[in-house]
Amino acid sequence: MESTKTPVTREEERWLDRKTNVKKIYKLVWILCGLLILIEPFVHKHATWGFDSLLGFYGAFGFVGCVALVLIAKVLRIFLKRPENFYD
Repeated sequence: MESTKTPVTREEERWLDRKTNVKKIYKLVWILCGLLILIEPFVHKHATWGFDSLLGFYGAFGFVGCVALVLIAKVLRIFLKRPENFYD
């Protein structure tokens, strides 16, 4: 008996495979970030120190912290890296 199914030669295109959809998400993220910065002055913050009440402080702090973690991980990789066949 022959199979009636046609062979699948390529993967099904996903929603995020289209560049227009990726651009839409990218624009949406920028708009949301802008809106959050615009409403930030109207939100009461319980600042412990004076500088943490500045506009955009927590966003900048998160970004700097993320960059610092990546850089620290790159340095740690030098010391923690093992050869490819280490566990063989």
